[in-house]
Amino acid sequence: MRVTYYLDVISSWCYWAEPAWAELKRRYAGRVQFDWRIALVSPADFPVSQEQEEWFFRRSGGTTMHSPYMLDAGWVEKGRKGGYPGPNLVAEAARDLGASGDTVRLALADAALRHGRKVGNMGEAVAVAAKAGKIGPKKLRARAESAPVRARVEASTSEFHAHRISQRPAFILEDPIGDKAVFSGLVRVEPLASAIEAMLSDTAAYAAHKAHFGDPPKT
Repeated sequence: MRVTYYLDVISSWCYWAEPAWAELKRRYAGRVQFDWRIALVSPADFPVSQEQEEWFFRRSGGTTMHSPYMLDAGWVEKGRKGGYPGPNLVAEAARDLGASGDTVRLALADAALRHGRKVGNMGEAVAVAAKAGKIGPKKLRARAESAPVRARVEASTSEFHAHRISQRPAFILEDPIGDKAVFSGLVRVEPLASAIEAMLSDTAAYAAHKAHFGDPPKT
């Protein structure tokens, strides 16, 4: 069974979903394959000012998640064009250089959302990621700015939209018997774990049936 997590590195809702992601990986280690992929937020969907982003932070972190701290909107650059692909490209590039887990992208998210660092700037994103992933900054930046990494990020973003969803985080659950469950915008572990349990149970039932009765008749 596979779970694919679609995210934007500096999405606040993805930040709030990280504890659920970590718990799923712990709970189902060895039973489920986990992978994350970039799904870039459209430039038009980013806040236009720090003040506007703080309003959204109060709604998500304060009202919805009841967080004891408020996220830092200092990373928002007023009047910025083209969105914030930089930290996502850097996180994706780090995978090619040995940092294939969550460490680098979590460091980038923490730098932006907890400390307000302007990781939309490629140099700043590389500095954060290189330290977290113990990667040479020049090598990391060259990879992040390469055509293959850009193409991979664009492809995974297209995959996200192909599921006809718009909210990040998104979790796509697939099992060997052809079932698929799509969660878009949910950040809590309970519904995800419930679906995984159901799919694992059905998969086990199919395997037991095959062990007793073999493949279906051809006619």
